Amino acid sequence: MRRSHVTTVSLLAALTLAACTSAKDVLEPSAIAPQSTQAVPAAGTGTTATTTPPATTAQPSATAQPSATAQPSAPAQPAKSAAVIARTRLMVAPIVGASVEAATPLTAELQTRAKQRGITLAGSAGQTPTHVLKGYFSTMSEGKDTTVIYVWDVYDPAGNRLHRINGQQKAPSANGGEGWAAVAPETMQTIADQTIDQFATWLGGQAG
Repeated sequence: MRRSHVTTVSLLAALTLAACTSAKDVLEPSAIAPQSTQAVPAAGTGTTATTTPPATTAQPSATAQPSATAQPSAPAQPAKSAAVIARTRLMVAPIVGASVEAATPLTAELQTRAKQRGITLAGSAGQTPTHVLKGYFSTMSEGKDTTVIYVWDVYDPAGNRLHRINGQQKAPSANGGEGWAAVAPETMQTIADQTIDQFATWLGGQAG
């Protein structure tokens, strides 16, 4: 009976020891640690994730903006001026005060310059003039130079004066003479060019 009791005690001790060993295995920290835990990278290592800042939206350049000063009607003024000049029929009245020798290159250059500026000369083609140009000339000699003084009056067909062009052109005396004999053809041609240019400028101002 005692042997049976000892045997039973020994068996219980063995079972208790086995149970404790099994419990120890279960309670080991390594046994209950989560298997999915990952190592946290140390600060400053190459494995640290870098946050990429969002790309900055490019701002439109100031020069790309449409100009606020651009006026779509800007070309209209030259177009109006050209239209006024195209409708003009200019008649040149006989020159007053100049010799025939001086007036001849003047008249020829008036025709040439008017054509260059798009102005039609009336009279020879039987066209009714829109403007009449009357010129008055005189000379003044000073030493080796001779100055041509001129005045042009612009009239409408009814005889009303609309505009006045005046000026003077100084040049060395030609042929050593005085008065109109000392005026070179080039001097009169220069006056003709200046006259037509000023007349065209005045016409363009009437377009506004």
